[in-house]
Amino acid sequence: MGVPIRRAGADDRDAVVGLLHRAFSADAVSRWVFPDPDRMERDHGILMGAFFDMALEAGYVDLAEDGSAVALWQSLPAGGHGPEDEDGPAAFRESIDPANGRIEQIARLTGAAHPTERAHEYLSMIAVDPALHGKGLGSELLGNALARCDREGLHAYLEATSSRSRALYERFGFTFMGQAIQLPDGPVMLPMWREPAQ
Repeated sequence: MGVPIRRAGADDRDAVVGLLHRAFSADAVSRWVFPDPDRMERDHGILMGAFFDMALEAGYVDLAEDGSAVALWQSLPAGGHGPEDEDGPAAFRESIDPANGRIEQIARLTGAAHPTERAHEYLSMIAVDPALHGKGLGSELLGNALARCDREGLHAYLEATSSRSRALYERFGFTFMGQAIQLPDGPVMLPMWREPAQ
């Protein structure tokens, strides 16, 4: 397909956050975090902005040149979380919606499941404009980043949030790590790992 892809910067924040909000506002995990429609409309974009900021700080953001798709990656070292990160989920909740304990809860659950043994690239989010689903844009973004992982010998990790996304990630060499993350009274997230291709 050959979609032109570039690295996004701080100037792209509003456009990327808008795309993430549109793409994930109907997602089961986002709906679990924000079950109230008014809170979803008010605070979901703030959460998406926080993910964008983390990716810029600890990794990179791949953006389709026309703004139709985006992937947020973080480059994480081996060794896991240090003592300074123990209060991270609570601080994360405070920065987005202090009254919403589910923000902290999901951060703790995903953090506990996150592998720490080896350095890796973490795909925290990938989104395609809902009007353009099924056109291969997500596959283009994913393939572009994973080709770099293969060249540089980098492992990769993500959490699939649906059987459809799991099937896509499996086509790109990710495997389910065996233990799902069950959100209380909510959907399941599937931790997946990928070894670099030889």
